[in-house]
Parts: sequence; structure tokens; C-alpha cells
Amino acid sequence: MASKALLTRSLKSTSAAHLTPETRADLKARLARIEGHVRAIREMLEEGESCDDLMTQLAAVRAATSQTILKLFEGHMETCVASCVRSGKGQEALGGLKSALSTLLRQV
Repeated sequence: MASKALLTRSLKSTSAAHLTPETRADLKARLARIEGHVRAIREMLEEGESCDDLMTQLAAVRAATSQTILKLFEGHMETCVASCVRSGKGQEALGGLKSALSTLLRQV
């Protein structure tokens, strides 16, 4: 089995640049909403809002972040991984996909 460093080098072409314009636009919009939400939570904290309200809003940000990650992962599979498979680099694509999934699951 190839090392993680080797897989990373061989999959450099699987960057976000290969995502569809629609997926990129969706991710940008999601991230902008998350950014605004976090800014509002910071203001809530400064204004002395209740801990319950802060935790509720932070949980909403976590959920939005999880959905953004899922959308990115789906886009990665549909474009980057599919492209590698079509070009005959299926094993490398599978290794990279496993690595990405491992990273995501560690963060759960």
C-alpha cells in the first residue's frame, strides 16, 4: 500500500479547482452564511446572551459546517475521484478517498 505522502503527491490534481462551478458556488454561499452566523454569535456573547442561546447557535453552526463538509466530499467524489478513475488511477483515487474519509471521521 502506498504511503499517505505518496498518495497526496499523486493526487495533487484533485484540488478544489476541479469542483463544478455549481458546487463551488454552493460551498461559497454556505461558508458565507456560516461566517455571518459566527459573527452574530460573537456579538451575542459580547451582549451577554444566555449560555443556552449561545450553545444552540453554536450547534447550528456545527450542523451547517457538517453539511458543508458533506457537500465538499460529494463534490470531491463526483469530480476529482471520478476523474482519477477515468484516467486509470483508480487505486490512487481510492487511497485518497479513504484518507479524506478518515480525516472527516476523526473530526466527528
